[in-house]
Amino acid sequence: MTLSGLRKSLRIRLLAGTLFWIAASIALAGWGLSNMFRQHVASQFHAELRTHLDQLTAHIILDAQGRPVLTQPMSDPRLGRPYSGYYWQIDQVETSGGAAEAPTQGQLRSRSLWDHVLQVPPDAPKDGEIHQHRVMGPENKMLSMVERSVFLNDTSGEKTGKLRLIAAASESFMEEPVARLNSTLWLALGVLGAGMVLAALVQVVVGLAPLRSLRTALARVRNGESQRLEGDFPGEITPLIDEFNTVLGHNAEVVQRARTHAGNLAHALKTPLSVLANAAHASGMNPETAKLARLVNEQVSVARKHVDYHLGRAQTAATERVPGSRTPLQPILEGLVRVMHRIHADRELQFHVDSIPASLDFRGEAQDLQEMLGNLLDNACKWASRTISVSVRIAPGTFTILIDDDGPGLTREQRASVVQRGVRADEKTPGSGLGLSIVDDLARLYGGGVELDDSPLGGLRAALTLPAHTRT
Repeated sequence: MTLSGLRKSLRIRLLAGTLFWIAASIALAGWGLSNMFRQHVASQFHAELRTHLDQLTAHIILDAQGRPVLTQPMSDPRLGRPYSGYYWQIDQVETSGGAAEAPTQGQLRSRSLWDHVLQVPPDAPKDGEIHQHRVMGPENKMLSMVERSVFLNDTSGEKTGKLRLIAAASESFMEEPVARLNSTLWLALGVLGAGMVLAALVQVVVGLAPLRSLRTALARVRNGESQRLEGDFPGEITPLIDEFNTVLGHNAEVVQRARTHAGNLAHALKTPLSVLANAAHASGMNPETAKLARLVNEQVSVARKHVDYHLGRAQTAATERVPGSRTPLQPILEGLVRVMHRIHADRELQFHVDSIPASLDFRGEAQDLQEMLGNLLDNACKWASRTISVSVRIAPGTFTILIDDDGPGLTREQRASVVQRGVRADEKTPGSGLGLSIVDDLARLYGGGVELDDSPLGGLRAALTLPAHTRT
């Protein structure tokens, strides 16, 4: 299917729109759910760090020597397991006299840090504030940390130096749950999306099924199996079916009127022509009017050919546009061969007719098929020396009748002159007749054609191609 065809396809349009919104909805839902979970995990992660920091603040005191100690161990056992990913640390920031000096990092730290000291930014938060940073921890893992500064009193009740309390944890505890959820989430959304796509496909197939039924009904009309669209169609396309059947009925009426007018015109013209012919024949007995009688006879004969030719074209043009016309090929061809055999019995011609499938039909009127085949067979009989061969080749939607004779044949120039597409009858070469021209015009009205070529028998081959229908 071409790009233009894809753009015009109703099925492609429906599927494209549905698939676009399914993909957009799945992507938006996945992004939103992933971000919500990430924010939740991050909030829980930092809340846990602040809990550790609050617990560390509550347990820190100064001993008799003024060194910070914990009154009791931290409640989270991970803080006591080496390199567990959860850590705490206490730094000395100022001396007891309040004089600033280089901070003592890692003066007291969790067992989980083992021999590692967290290297934190030098700017300590103000008293009561909580700061958050990212630092590199043990095993080169990125840590997220919270910190605060506190002042403690010694055993005498005097305020001592400033301490920096730090609680930290590996960011992997925040990233890994999000990654696990994302993998599960996208798998679930993928399954959901596949189900929605399958549902969309089923919806399109089921929704467009009446159009396939309509196409089948149209094919039955075209192949001549029915004269109108028949079937059980939904209410949405029933008005279309009714309108189409109305058009078919109107066309049938037009054809009937055309046939009636053609018959009336033929009768109206042939009667005066017969009168003129009889008068000319009677006048031919008189030597003084013999020349005029011959002229009248010649012109009457020409007029009759013109009338038959143009009436045949008008009748066929109307008939060809009527769907549903079918004519079995086998009986028509066999009947014409018998007729030709009797007409040319004195020449003792031999006819060889290949087997023709009984199920092969011509999509058209019987009289038109007889007109075309009769002209070609009569032409072959006139020029054949002794043998005439008839065979049929079947192709999808068409069939070709090959009529060969063993006569003198025609040259390439002669074949081009006796069958000229689109040339009126009064423009034909004198002596060529109207038979082949009528055959060509009739065949082209049905979408086919006739071609002349050299015959394997030595004479002329006429190949007539017409629309076909094969009965099952």
